[in-house]
Amino acid sequence: MTSTAEEIVRKIDELPDTDKAMLVDVILAKLDQPDMELEKIWAEEAAKRWTAYKEGRLKSIPYDEVMARYPKR
Repeated sequence: MTSTAEEIVRKIDELPDTDKAMLVDVILAKLDQPDMELEKIWAEEAAKRWTAYKEGRLKSIPYDEVMARYPKR
């Protein structure tokens, strides 16, 4: 952890719980922002895989076979 992060942690320790909870919300909201470049890459990959599946170039496993591999809990 950097010295800046350590200093922030020390300051957070001094805050009331309600302020800490608000900080958690703010941090999670900022982390939850989509990376548009990554989203584009995944969309392109999904399109390639779907095309390969439709053309029979992608091996697939029937749903029932996949589900049989994982016992219900």
